[in-house]
Amino acid sequence: DNPSWQGSQSQYLPTPLTVPDYFPRVPVLAVNRNPVFPKFSKMLEIKDPELMELLRRKVRLNQPYAGVFLKKSDSNEADCVTSLDDIYKIGTFVQIAELQDMKTKVRLIVNCHRRIKITEVLPEDAEPFPTGAVPSLKTVQEKNDSKRKMKRRKNGKNNNENEEEKTEITEAEEKPIEPLNTPTPPPMGEKIDESVVKPVSSNKILMVETENVKDQSYEYSDQMKATTAAVVETIRDIISLNPIYRENLAYMIQHNRFNDNPVYISDLGAQLTAAESSDLQSVLEELDVSERLHMVLTLLKKEFERNKLQKKIGEEVEEKVRKQHRDFILREQLKLIKKELGMEKDDKDAIEEKFRARLEGLEVPDPIMEVINEELTKLSILDNHSSEFSVTRNYLDWLTVLPWGKFTEENLELTKAKEILEEDHYGMKDVKDRIMEFIAVSQLKGSTQGKILCFQGPPGVGKTSIAKSIARALGREYYRFSVGGMYDVSEIKGHRRTYVGAMPGKMIQCLKKTKSMNPLVLIDEVDKIGSNRLHGDPAAALLELLDPEQNANFLDHFLDVPIDVSKVLFISTANDIGTIPDPLLDRMEVIEVSGYIADEKFQIAQRYLVPQAETNSGIKKEQVNIYDDALKTLIHSYCRESGVRNLQKHIEKIYRKCALSIAKKEMEKVEVSDNTLKKFIGLPIFQTDRMYDVTPPGVVTGLAWTGYGGTTLYLECVKLPPVKDQEKGGAPTLSVTGNMAKVMEESSKIGYTYSKTLLNEIDPDNEFFQTSSIHLHSPEGATPKDGPSAGIAITTALMSLAMNRPCRQEVAMTGEITLTGKVLAIGGLKEKLLAAKRAGMKCVLIPEENRSKFEDLDEAVKSDLEVHFVKHYKEVFDIVFPKEEAQS
Repeated sequence: DNPSWQGSQSQYLPTPLTVPDYFPRVPVLAVNRNPVFPKFSKMLEIKDPELMELLRRKVRLNQPYAGVFLKKSDSNEADCVTSLDDIYKIGTFVQIAELQDMKTKVRLIVNCHRRIKITEVLPEDAEPFPTGAVPSLKTVQEKNDSKRKMKRRKNGKNNNENEEEKTEITEAEEKPIEPLNTPTPPPMGEKIDESVVKPVSSNKILMVETENVKDQSYEYSDQMKATTAAVVETIRDIISLNPIYRENLAYMIQHNRFNDNPVYISDLGAQLTAAESSDLQSVLEELDVSERLHMVLTLLKKEFERNKLQKKIGEEVEEKVRKQHRDFILREQLKLIKKELGMEKDDKDAIEEKFRARLEGLEVPDPIMEVINEELTKLSILDNHSSEFSVTRNYLDWLTVLPWGKFTEENLELTKAKEILEEDHYGMKDVKDRIMEFIAVSQLKGSTQGKILCFQGPPGVGKTSIAKSIARALGREYYRFSVGGMYDVSEIKGHRRTYVGAMPGKMIQCLKKTKSMNPLVLIDEVDKIGSNRLHGDPAAALLELLDPEQNANFLDHFLDVPIDVSKVLFISTANDIGTIPDPLLDRMEVIEVSGYIADEKFQIAQRYLVPQAETNSGIKKEQVNIYDDALKTLIHSYCRESGVRNLQKHIEKIYRKCALSIAKKEMEKVEVSDNTLKKFIGLPIFQTDRMYDVTPPGVVTGLAWTGYGGTTLYLECVKLPPVKDQEKGGAPTLSVTGNMAKVMEESSKIGYTYSKTLLNEIDPDNEFFQTSSIHLHSPEGATPKDGPSAGIAITTALMSLAMNRPCRQEVAMTGEITLTGKVLAIGGLKEKLLAAKRAGMKCVLIPEENRSKFEDLDEAVKSDLEVHFVKHYKEVFDIVFPKEEAQS
């Protein structure tokens, strides 16, 4: 209906020459944060569609008036309120001086005139005059003219404000102001056509009935004059401190608006402060001018103090910045003066000199020297503040810090090396022999070469610590890094140097730290290396590093030049080599580091662990005495694992308890014996490894081996009661439980099949397998079990059940079986024999193919065991089911 109001342009209103002294019905403009005070202007933005339409209509009707009221809650962002409880009832009567329509919002500039108070909420279509007629502009002008003439006669002079108003009147009479693109208001004295503008009904408060609020009469006493002067002085102080208000002050002085009227001064002071909205509203509502002045003076004093603090902070910050800037200029000038006098070189020259000084005395290969020279030339032409300058300098820093051609002199004396190895570790014969062989070859050859060794064994046996001892024995620098859980190939081969925060890989970092091209590098936990499609495969990256044919030209992504690491001695550690990728395992020489027997643990505890615990706890040797029987009980009843880490923890716990007793002065010397051991570390954890003192028919003791050492593995089988299907001729079955994996399940099926064949051969009349279903179980079902080495034990358990005859007591066995009864080799022989000894077994059956490995074992492992080597299961049967027992 009214397209002319849809443009985004300012509407300059035909402002009435005189603001009505009484205009009760006005639209409600709710504002946040600060109320508006009379004699000031404010810009408002309205986005509510209904309120926008109402304001447009009022302007079209030449009634550009509204009431501005403060919201009680600053969090209320709505343009309209639905209840009078949301706003303060005392506000300001304003005149809309300019309206800018922006389609989605309306921007207003309003001039504030007087205080008003809400008395009643009106419907949105309520008319401001009862007759419904719009007052004529001429009538308003004549009324205003008569008022001004009476005022001039009374005052006898014209002030600037009247002159401005007179100018406005003259201009309005000469050339009436028409709204821009605004429809002409209806003829004066006629009613509004309601078909053109239809009010919108809603529950929002858009129109209210108001009444003027007048100040209480006051006497301009000396006290009020003094208060007014104090307010004016404080305002001047604030304006002098804060430049934001200076422009406003100049404007007010120019238009003679800065007077000593206490009403105006109080409103001006309130308008200048940044006080809380509730305090400002209290000033607006206060009708006692004297009290209002005091309230404003209090707020202005607070504002003045805040501005003083703000100015002080600003000056401190400015002074700090100025000082930093001055220091920078002086340093640059000093640098330039020193450069002119020859006392100091340019930054780039100094950097180049530093890099070249690093290379003095190093045997840098020619290809790498060419790269360094090229990068130095490039660095000299780059800007110091460019990103490429930083990248190039960092690259040169790494290239020049490496120990090109520097090698640590090795110890090739066999006797000295052996003394060092024996001093730090007990046992570990295979490892020590291999290192002695390495030294002997280097001694005879006259030069050393790198090797790649892999120590494999259970936790706590000393794989990592022996590597450090080897480095000390050889006289090499030592560097260790763990690849357990590593999933990013950049950790090994570095990042591309163009990346932000790029660094070389672990190998280059090793050379920088050790300052040697032939260190001993320990790659720990190589069996636990991770893999990630997004970041590559670190195990594959190790292939180049650990390949003797390739690592003479190892290429790091960051340096991008070949590095010779062929003289490096690499040692890796693993608990289970089964998880190492085959190509990587093929590049390493695997040396088994087996678990310790009880005697070895006892020697390690006496020689290393007890003295170390004494030192760490601050106890003197004469203050604590641990008897040998206490150590043996500790090893047998508390620490049966293959390694000695748990044994070390228990010994340290004993010494901590002793330290507490000595510190409390409860005793001067502590005796730890077999009987008092549980007072320090509690009750024994292990009573025995044997689940059965006497094995019944269908129960056999096997031997198992894991990455954490050897253990006994019991196998139980029972005959199931016949079911209806079997009574009707159904086939008997074999069910397997105990968390057995696929390989072990297949071994049970092979043993079941061979048991049927063997039983039919030795006792054709026995129809046990044809008539009975069997349940085979391995106890400790929470522990996963897999592998083929339980084949002969499963077969023996089935044969024992079928013949209803227990096998020979105190016998343990291990070996893989085939369908024809052949017994195949197994792994982890030493760990299994140690487990058998811990369980008190007297006789052990192992495959014939493991005889050579058995012969290489220490006598301490082989002693006190009756060992039988078997090729076929019939040999096993003859040993575990003796004929004389069968006849009896």
